[in-house]
Amino acid sequence: MKIVEEIKLPIQKEMELFEEKFKDSMLSKVPLLNRITYYIVRRKGKQMRPMFVFLVAKMVSNGGFDQRTYRGASVVELIHTATLVHDDIVDDSNRRRGFFSINALWKNKIAVLVGDFLLSKGLLLSIDNEDFDLLKLISIAVREMSEGELLQIEKARKLDITEEIYYEIIRQKTATLIAACCGIGAASVGANQDTIQQMRQFGQNIGMAFQIKDDLFDYSEEKIGKPTGIDIKEQKMTLPLIYTLNNCSKKEKAWLINSIKKHNKDKKRVKEVIAFVKQSGGIEYTIDKMHDYKNKALTILDNYPDSEYKSSLLKMIDYVVERKI
Repeated sequence: MKIVEEIKLPIQKEMELFEEKFKDSMLSKVPLLNRITYYIVRRKGKQMRPMFVFLVAKMVSNGGFDQRTYRGASVVELIHTATLVHDDIVDDSNRRRGFFSINALWKNKIAVLVGDFLLSKGLLLSIDNEDFDLLKLISIAVREMSEGELLQIEKARKLDITEEIYYEIIRQKTATLIAACCGIGAASVGANQDTIQQMRQFGQNIGMAFQIKDDLFDYSEEKIGKPTGIDIKEQKMTLPLIYTLNNCSKKEKAWLINSIKKHNKDKKRVKEVIAFVKQSGGIEYTIDKMHDYKNKALTILDNYPDSEYKSSLLKMIDYVVERKI
């Protein structure tokens, strides 16, 4: 059995019901919108975010559950999908998870409006049911995701990213959404503020490990769906490279920066940069940091009694750092 299916087992019924509720939450009186949202639902990914919402809700409430949790998962998925639709426009990307992106099929103008529609649907789902606490948690995440993207763009121009700024960028860009999922899961079943904040921290640690793992793929030999060296080509400063820049001679640093700024489209030069990062210990250092975040997440789970939901979350942590794609 695939690991993701194993993780999903204790919440299988909830996930099936969620899919129906999520489809309903996207309905509109405009046939074009319904055609596009049907396409979005059909090309769903692993659905990690709703899984986090459900598993955390079940773990902190000893299996309790209500409609608020379904709404929380729908709000996360609606608003997350809206950000992905807009991201594809910003990145001028024609593919998403192996399918054509919305902007590739229906052009930018419609894609922007679809993203806005999904965002408003998510907001209204919370407002109509007075789930203001859940709305606040997801709104913080969206604000931080935007700030993280803009901070990365600003820093990429100068290539002056320190390790601290790198952590701040990935916290905002990636970890904040997983933190929101875990916080919403706890809040949806009436957990106290301490538990909600603890679950947000848990999600943030997993999100940090997840993004660091993603950055390691750039230096991998395996076929993972994106070519190696793509971050270097796009002048993205990731942890293996930041570590190497901070721990090499002035001459080597000048060569590295020149390679990234002026020769980032040269395949041979990109391969040389990857080889230099590997021999400088950048990969080992990054793997250590990823495991630090994994261990922080595990320490938080130690506070909760054993259950099938906790077991699934433990498997989820392993999956994040061991996955091949």
